[in-house]
Amino acid sequence: MPRTTSTEEMLQIEAIVAGLAHGAGIATIEAELERLHGHKPNRRTLQRRLHKLVAENRLTTEGESIALVYKRVPGAVVQTTTAAVATAVGIAEAELYVPMSPEGAAIRDQVRRALMHRRPVGYQREFLQAYQPGTTFYLPELLRRQLHDMGCTPAGERPAGTYAREILGRLLVDLSWASSRLEGNTYSRLDTRNLIEFGQIAQGKDAIETQMILNHKAAIEMLVEDVDEVGFDAFTFKNLHAVLSQDLIRDPQASGRLRRRPVEVSGTVFHPLALPQVIEDCFQLLLDKATAIPDPFEQAFFLMVQLPYLQPFEDVNKRVSRIGANIPLIKHNLCPLSFIDVPERAYIEGTLGVYEINQVGLLRDVFVWAYERSCQRYLAITQTMVEPDPMKIKYREALIQAVQAVVKGQKHPDRDVIAQLSVGYAEEADHTAFAKMLMTALQQLHEGSIARYRLRRSEYLAWQQMQPDVKT
Repeated sequence: MPRTTSTEEMLQIEAIVAGLAHGAGIATIEAELERLHGHKPNRRTLQRRLHKLVAENRLTTEGESIALVYKRVPGAVVQTTTAAVATAVGIAEAELYVPMSPEGAAIRDQVRRALMHRRPVGYQREFLQAYQPGTTFYLPELLRRQLHDMGCTPAGERPAGTYAREILGRLLVDLSWASSRLEGNTYSRLDTRNLIEFGQIAQGKDAIETQMILNHKAAIEMLVEDVDEVGFDAFTFKNLHAVLSQDLIRDPQASGRLRRRPVEVSGTVFHPLALPQVIEDCFQLLLDKATAIPDPFEQAFFLMVQLPYLQPFEDVNKRVSRIGANIPLIKHNLCPLSFIDVPERAYIEGTLGVYEINQVGLLRDVFVWAYERSCQRYLAITQTMVEPDPMKIKYREALIQAVQAVVKGQKHPDRDVIAQLSVGYAEEADHTAFAKMLMTALQQLHEGSIARYRLRRSEYLAWQQMQPDVKT
C-alpha cells in the first residue's frame, strides 16, 4: 500500500470524526486508521495530528482524560480525498460502538478472542474484598467531577426524588425500552410508550417482551415512589429483582430470592459462584460496601460492575444492576441513567471484561458515554417542561390512597363515592379539584400503570371485572 502523507492522514482523521455524530475518542480514531491501512498508527504521531487539527479549528474537543472526545467544528466544511471517502464508507461500523480509552480498547480486543483462546475463570472474591469505599475508586476524581457537572439539575437541593418525578413519564419509557433492548427485546420506543401510557400491547410481539417492559416500568416506579425507603440493602434489591423478574424466570420461587443453584453465563469462559452461603456472604458485603461509598456516581458504577459479576440471582442480574444504579442518582436529584442508544455489543463486552479479567475500563467507557447521552436528553427536556400542577404535588400521597380505596374496596367510582373520598382525603377548599383529579386517575388506570398506585395486578383485574363501564 502506498505511504499515506500527513495531509492525507489528517483528512482521513477529519472524515472519521465528521462521520460520528457524537465525536470520537483517540482509541476509536486509532482503530479506524488501523482498519484502513492494515497497521496501527503511532500514538504520538496521531496525537500531533489531532493537536494540529484542533489548533487549525478543524476539530474541537469535549471532556477530559479518558472521556476526551474529538468533534467536528459546527459549520466546518470537511475536505475529502479518495481515502477519506473510503473512511466515511466504513464509518457505520464505528458508530455501533462507544468512544474508548486505550484501556477500554485493550479489554475489547481481549474479550473478542475466540472462546477457545480465553482461559476459563471463576469468581474472584478478592476483587470485591479489595475494594475499599472512599479509598478505591473505579471512576477517577476528575471524571467524577465531570459527571457531577453533567448531571446537575435545577432540583439539586429539593427533596430526594424530585427531579425523577418531574421527568417520570419520559424516564419510564426511555429506561424501560433501553434496558429491555439490551436484553434483546424488539419493542420499539413507540411501542413501549403506547404500552406504558395507554396499555396497548404491540402486535406481533412475544408476551415475554411485553412482560419485560411492564416489569421495568413497575421497578422504576418503585424506586421513584419509595425513594426515601429504598437503598443499598437486601430488602430493596430482593424486591427489585422480584419486580423485574415477575413471570419471566423458570422457577417463580426464585423471584426475589438469592440463588441456591449453579448457573452458567453464555458466551463467556466465566463461571459464577455456586455455593449459596458464599453467594449470600458476598451479596451482603457488596451492599455494605456500596452503602459506604461517598460519591453517587461511584455507587452507581460500582453496582454495575459488582452485581452482575456476583450473579446473586438465578437470572435478571444485569437488569437489576441497571435499574439499581439509578438509586443514588434519583436520591441526589441528578440526571438518571437511561441507557438510551447504548450499543448492545459495547455493553456486553464491557461486562465480559469484568467477568473474565476483572477490568472495568471498557464498562466505564460505556457508563460515561451513556450518562452523557442521558444528560443531554433530560436537561433539554427540563428546559421545555411546564410547571408541575401544585394540586398533584400537594395531594400526591392522598391520591394514591384514594385510588387504592376504590380498587381494593371493589367500589364503583360514581359521584357519591368520589365525593366521599374527597372529603376524607382533601381539605374543604380543595374537594372539587381533588374529586376531578381522582376521577381522571381512575379513568386512566390500566394494567401498565397500577404500580404507580401500589396495586397488585390481581387487585386491579378483580376491580376491573366489576367495572365494565370504566375506561381501561
